[in-house]
Amino acid sequence: MQALQFSATGSLDTLQLHGLAKPVPAAGEVLVEVRATGVNPSDIKNVLGLFPYTTTPRIPGRDFAGVIVEGPEQLLGQAVWGGSGQGFGFYRDGCHAQYVAVPVNAVTPLPKSLTFAQAATCGVPFITAWDALERSHVKAGTRLLIIGAGAVAKAAQVLAEARGADVVMAARRADVVQSLQAQGIKAFQLSQEGQLPEQARQHFKQQAPEVIFETTGFWLAAAVNTVDTFGRVAIIAAPKDGVISLSSLNLYRRGGSIVGINSLLYSLEECAQMLKRIGEAFDAGLPAPSGFVELPLSQAVAAYQQVSAGAAEKIVLIP
Repeated sequence: MQALQFSATGSLDTLQLHGLAKPVPAAGEVLVEVRATGVNPSDIKNVLGLFPYTTTPRIPGRDFAGVIVEGPEQLLGQAVWGGSGQGFGFYRDGCHAQYVAVPVNAVTPLPKSLTFAQAATCGVPFITAWDALERSHVKAGTRLLIIGAGAVAKAAQVLAEARGADVVMAARRADVVQSLQAQGIKAFQLSQEGQLPEQARQHFKQQAPEVIFETTGFWLAAAVNTVDTFGRVAIIAAPKDGVISLSSLNLYRRGGSIVGINSLLYSLEECAQMLKRIGEAFDAGLPAPSGFVELPLSQAVAAYQQVSAGAAEKIVLIP
């Protein structure tokens, strides 16, 4: 089979497309013919050596959609999606290949409302967003402020809207805010950190947000000063040195909580259960993903370079 593989971490120069043996599924596993697989920023960071547990040589790739071609007879030919779990693409071969072997419970039926390519864009961002909403108890009527406008932030917005939450997004760039507003999304442009509490209240009818999902890594201190009494601040990022200065006094005086979100803490099987719930949301009317680029697997190395250079559009590889 054709597969992307890197022989060492530290540089994208070690990435190459190889002809490798097709995986042989072990007992309790299925072999999936990959029809589409997404490229995530964490895939690039993986090759660059930013995850200490990565082993090489390794096939990267965390999200896929495809068809079961080997495994229990009743599952053969079933369209499925999966990925994003602990170790997948890091110390277990991932899915940037024509085939991937995974535990039978690590896949779930493909939503009827999504194509293979659409499904392949969802894994990491939607699982991360789903986990953030679940663990910060976002439900109907929850005042939710999302800081940032990347893939995870946008996934959180559509999932939270589907739950009936009162959602507002905030971003630094005026053009990004204008684009969100043109889509009918409530959004405002971030100003100074000290102005965030008042900016937020203006968009929640003079009430503080009950939950803030801080997706950028730079607004945690301001979020702590903004969230409502007994509020929750979910985070997925931090500055490169990992250090943020914030007032623990302000946090405990308002009874607030900080919730760390990391999809790599979950097994492939646990991620499949989240994807099942997310798939139900898509089939119930959640807008299908759009605005992504499809490239053949033969252009995978170039795709990694584009994402590393800051490509704005999601890239999906088609084996």
